[in-house]
Amino acid sequence: MSCSYTYPQQYKLIETFWIKMPDAGIKSLIEYPEYKDRVEYIEDRQKQTAVLRLHNVTKNDESEYCFRLITEKYKERWIGQPGIQLKVSALQVKAPQLVLEKERVNLTCDSTCILTDGFIWYKNGQVLKIQSETLQLQSERSDSGRYSCAVRGPEHLPSPAVNPPQNTSVFISPSGEIVEGDSVTLSCSSDSNPPALIFSWFKENQSSAVGSGQSFIISSINSSHSGRYYCEAQNQHGSQRSAIVSVSVKGIFYKQTLLLSASRILKKISIFRNMTASLILLNHISFQKWSLSGIF
Repeated sequence: MSCSYTYPQQYKLIETFWIKMPDAGIKSLIEYPEYKDRVEYIEDRQKQTAVLRLHNVTKNDESEYCFRLITEKYKERWIGQPGIQLKVSALQVKAPQLVLEKERVNLTCDSTCILTDGFIWYKNGQVLKIQSETLQLQSERSDSGRYSCAVRGPEHLPSPAVNPPQNTSVFISPSGEIVEGDSVTLSCSSDSNPPALIFSWFKENQSSAVGSGQSFIISSINSSHSGRYYCEAQNQHGSQRSAIVSVSVKGIFYKQTLLLSASRILKKISIFRNMTASLILLNHISFQKWSLSGIF
């Protein structure tokens, strides 16, 4: 967005910036956290021109943007109105909630842009030959992948790709030895668009799920919880299981042994310190006796 401006030359221009209307505080865009790292000001005061560059634009950026001038004289400051009205066109792939194998499915490139000259479809980042608004698939296994679309012209701005969960994995907290009585959390993560909202937890050799939700918490764990676990992440485009992780629970005797070993180590350190202090004291006394013998 760009503008040109004029102001009375008898006043010294001390500050210029862009604002988003309405703004009761009349503050520069860069003072707001949501704009701080996305805004760039370019200005030529000799030619009296200004440019606002806004990166990573979203639908929330739709508004009127105005240029603000402030001079050294308190009351001599202006806002260029009317400003520049920014309209943001959304672009997304619409797909059915559930897709079955061998079933015909339509993916639609949905855009609010009224200046669309045509569409471009991508599968896993590669351009497809289809150029219509709708992409038809037969739901074969070979059709699995990440699909996105773009409108002709700004092809460098494709829609977010839609895909089932990928790279599903499980993390255990805390890491290391797990002892009876501890609280353990298993967390499931995956990459998908839209994000997976359904998470199920399974224990090997059990027919039904043992938990649900992105985190599976086992409070006061005991030996019966030992086993091999995995999670399943699911969105409307499919599901994926994680690799299996092993949970091994040590008995309470193991914990007592650790405490006993630590106690013994501390006791030995204490004895060593006492022996060292005694040797230092004996050496000091011997030195004093030797010194006294030398005098007489």
